[in-house]
Amino acid sequence: MSEVKKIATRDSYGNALVELGKEHDNLVVLDADLAGATKTGIFKKAFPERHIDCGIAEANMAGIAAGLATCGKVPFMSSFAMFAAGRAFEQVRNSIGYPHLNVKIGATHAGISVGEDGATHQCNEDIALMRTIPGMTVINPCDDVEARAAVKAAYAHEGPVYLRFGRLAIPVINDEDTYKFEIGKGIVLKEGRDVTVIATGLCVSEALEAAKLLAAEGIDAEVVNIHTIKPLDEELVISSARKTGKVVTVEEHSVIGGLGSAVCDALSEKAPTRVMKIGINDTFGESGPALELIKKYGLDAESIYKKVKAFV
Repeated sequence: MSEVKKIATRDSYGNALVELGKEHDNLVVLDADLAGATKTGIFKKAFPERHIDCGIAEANMAGIAAGLATCGKVPFMSSFAMFAAGRAFEQVRNSIGYPHLNVKIGATHAGISVGEDGATHQCNEDIALMRTIPGMTVINPCDDVEARAAVKAAYAHEGPVYLRFGRLAIPVINDEDTYKFEIGKGIVLKEGRDVTVIATGLCVSEALEAAKLLAAEGIDAEVVNIHTIKPLDEELVISSARKTGKVVTVEEHSVIGGLGSAVCDALSEKAPTRVMKIGINDTFGESGPALELIKKYGLDAESIYKKVKAFV
């Protein structure tokens, strides 16, 4: 059996920008002295005249991106999630969100899988922050195929978009030839009848593996990939919840304000359902190897399997 290909979605981001840059002259990429890490350096090499290094000044970068958008450009401002969503929040809110400008935010190194960089750089709050900005679309792709499709969809979408990418190489689970990405539409990866497992980002592949372990125990789990957390595919979430009667959400993000909260908001209003949220439980991360951190914080397949089994 061939080994599953693994690619970090930050690499997908850089490669997709180059593909888009070849087709669209109005695409401009901004970075905050992190082009090597965010992978916008790939775009810089191909289109140096359309890459702007704003230095270690993310708030200023947001203002520059806003200005470019008013001039008909489609800027992708890029930095670590901690800085793009955290440090520059006020500028993203007031300079980009409030006037609803056509700026795309490429936020890499999100979640605890940043690894050794530690708690200060492991942003587990970015989805919550970006969800609160009116009109902001929030996307968290699960693999290379989905990430590249998401970047292209973000370019085509009119309005601000927050794109969340990771540092860690993760399994490619989608087939590029058959995959279809649509903003605001979730994907049922596996049908099931006993419990719905709704996952996002790197947790999607782990949820699929957990479903295999559950199947061996006679538990038929439905696995749903929610790549767009805002706007949420409420129709899919509600229909799946009504079918199985139990919902588990899985995210590499705080259980406060992220995917789990979005799902609970929808279900509590329209289809009250018992929900268990798996994520970072109101704590900061820590420095360590990414895979070990994912296991310690209960986001690996084995941990998900055990939690879902106990829940069901």
